Amino acid sequence: MTIVLGIETSCDETGVGLVRDGVLLGQALASSMEEHVRFGGVVPEIAARAHVYAIVPTIQAALDDAGLTLDDVGAIAVTTGPGLATALHVGVAAAKAIAAATGLPLYGVHHLAGHAAADTLDHGPLPARSVGLIVSGGHTSLLHVRDLTRTPIEHLSDTLDDAAGEAFDKVARLLGLPYPGGPVIDRVAAGGDPTAVRFPRPLTGRNDSRLGFSFSGLKTAVARYVERTPDLDVADTAASFQEAVADVLTRKALLACQDQRVDTLVIVGGVAANSRVRSLAQERCDAAGIELRVPRLGLCTDNGAMIAAIGDLLVRDGAKPSSLDVTVHPTIELQTAQLV
Repeated sequence: MTIVLGIETSCDETGVGLVRDGVLLGQALASSMEEHVRFGGVVPEIAARAHVYAIVPTIQAALDDAGLTLDDVGAIAVTTGPGLATALHVGVAAAKAIAAATGLPLYGVHHLAGHAAADTLDHGPLPARSVGLIVSGGHTSLLHVRDLTRTPIEHLSDTLDDAAGEAFDKVARLLGLPYPGGPVIDRVAAGGDPTAVRFPRPLTGRNDSRLGFSFSGLKTAVARYVERTPDLDVADTAASFQEAVADVLTRKALLACQDQRVDTLVIVGGVAANSRVRSLAQERCDAAGIELRVPRLGLCTDNGAMIAAIGDLLVRDGAKPSSLDVTVHPTIELQTAQLV
């Protein structure tokens, strides 16, 4: 069985993982998050420079974690899109260098397919049909997933504007909380009342898109509330905002499961680590008789294990490797797991 080394550099985290036959053997992660905090968001040039410094040590750290050497590796998988162009180029260049030097097959893969594959490391193969909810700083999508490597992935809906994770970051700034906003709002909200402020639930009206997402208006509603509230309770506001996001995400995800007549919901991406999203999804799935699959917290955010996981699926499926002139695709939509 082939050991696949996965490389992820789509944003601000340098991730490397090693997977064989659906089992995570080892991984390592280097983050440049602290370098972006003072800017309130990721600066592409800083992220790319950090990847250059981190890529070789992180590959070695992942190999050490697995107790392996590069000689044990049988294939390379790398994120080729979507993401920050300059950051993606660092990972792709490293993967090409290894493939060229060793003769190992190279697989360029879609970042979001990696997120979906991350769940298989915890819960085994995906069912024949499922609904996937991908929620992160740059993406909020509902997908009809069949076979990740063999059949096209059907987009049921995508956000019309801000992704859920982006809304968390912007609302955190409105509340005077540090970047990144998702984890800090989750922590602050634990001490607040989620019913204190009835923020709007975007696109849930009778004439709205049944599965559509939009979080820009919710962000604006929070901004207006903050402006007109002199004695602002940050914890209550954070909890109420978080409740609105979790309510919309889980409500639409369950509707998608009903529409597609599937009994499995898979939630992945950085926002899948949010405690309220996880708990409300579980509550609603239990009530509807839907199986909920959410990866462990460490596999929700960007990491190399998820890229190794989708590479492992491609290798086991007998997919043809990508060529050594594979390039980056910073804005490509998820339709197929492999990008050639």
